[in-house]
Amino acid sequence: MARAVRGSWAEVTANAGDEGAEVVGVGVDTTGSTPGPVDRAGTPLCLLPEFDGDLDACFWLWKDHTAHAEATEITILAKKLHPEYLVRCGGSYSSEWFWSKILHCLRTNRRVFDAAFSWVECCDFVTGVLTGTSDPLVMKRSRCAAGHKAMFCSEWGGLPSSDFLAQLDPALAELRRSRLFDTTYTSDERAGVLCAEWAERLGLPAGVPVAVGAIDAHAGAVGSGIAPGTLVKIMGTSTCDICVFPKSSACSADVPGICGAVDGSVLPGHIALEAGQAAVGDLFNWFVGMVHGESHDALAAAAAALAPGETGLLALDWNNGNRNVLADQRLAGLLVGQTLRTRPEEVYRALVEATAFGARAIVENIRAHGVPVDRVVACGGVADASALAMQIYADVLRVEIGVARSPQTCAVGAAIAGAVCAGAYASFPKAQRAMASSVARTYAPNPAAAAVYDELYALFRQLHDAFGLDAVPQRPLFNIMKDLMSIRDHANRAPTN
Repeated sequence: MARAVRGSWAEVTANAGDEGAEVVGVGVDTTGSTPGPVDRAGTPLCLLPEFDGDLDACFWLWKDHTAHAEATEITILAKKLHPEYLVRCGGSYSSEWFWSKILHCLRTNRRVFDAAFSWVECCDFVTGVLTGTSDPLVMKRSRCAAGHKAMFCSEWGGLPSSDFLAQLDPALAELRRSRLFDTTYTSDERAGVLCAEWAERLGLPAGVPVAVGAIDAHAGAVGSGIAPGTLVKIMGTSTCDICVFPKSSACSADVPGICGAVDGSVLPGHIALEAGQAAVGDLFNWFVGMVHGESHDALAAAAAALAPGETGLLALDWNNGNRNVLADQRLAGLLVGQTLRTRPEEVYRALVEATAFGARAIVENIRAHGVPVDRVVACGGVADASALAMQIYADVLRVEIGVARSPQTCAVGAAIAGAVCAGAYASFPKAQRAMASSVARTYAPNPAAAAVYDELYALFRQLHDAFGLDAVPQRPLFNIMKDLMSIRDHANRAPTN
């Protein structure tokens, strides 16, 4: 971190010209839910000699799904005792989140769990270090991380009740009672000021305000100019979809099949809805790196020459489980329609299309529950690098997609938080008008392609529901291969421009 900040600051000052440059505030974003066990002083256990080499003593990265059984257990218990807990996180609790991971550690590595005084999200740990408030009982905890990942909500007094947690394990209840937190803060508030030690390490002035931390995707939404009616897709290894609406609006926060509806987690004064897909860039990388071996650019160029439906293929994008709208990590990917003539670029295109169909399922779900999505902005590595993916998404979603100009919208969002908490701007919207990324280019839907994708999406939903839903009567799947062949044959007969 010190090298990165020093290098960035040197570049800024070198290019500042006669006006000079000044740091007025610092913002922090990290992955999440990425909680780690810490001792009483707030030191991560992995930095202590006695836990050297013990991976469970490290921070548990968001994409770790080993706690799937604990997530199911939490969901079942909440449905029985406190269904309100699940209403604000889309109807089920995820193995990617705070309590699942802690409970899994308790069950599988009691030595680490017993040694941990507390658990902290990565974004809270970083702000604690920067401000000299690493004490887990003193550091300001992020509303963004706690609300979306730890079932924190003021309506039930903050974290889930000790009685509820005791039903899972009494040790969780004891942790919650005395060693976690009862208050959270939004990112327009100060976590503290940059302490002397870290000011020297970073080459920045001591005493600069540091904003309360946030999850990277949520900061990316801010940096992309999120506002009511705009859905921001942060597209990298996975995808996170964020939209907001004012607390005063008639929209409901009770939306099933999402990752949470949290007051102030993105924009203060607004409810933020989070949804997403557990593998997007990771899915494309899997095919390129593990299966085929050719470059993304070569496969994308060949895939772009294909017409929608021409491959005869249909995939489910569940190679890392389904985050939304099913919230089920015990699902796996699927590819239907292969023949002895199937080519690598056809599979690559089918995987891109599958992620776009998954994105459409999310958008349809959000709209169906009364939250408007009038505009889509995409940011992140996939949005920057893949014109193929962006055009397919525009066609599948039937909406124009703007791609953010900045390749670092998460950092821009964190910088906006730093500026607001320091008083340089009075609010996030005012700071966004001055600092947020503009749109570099747009992708408009092609009506002919969109019509074909409507047909393919109907088949995708048939597969999606057959493999992902248990309680809904299912249609037989006999038609799918035949329909894919019909769509393929029609695409191959269609005249080319």
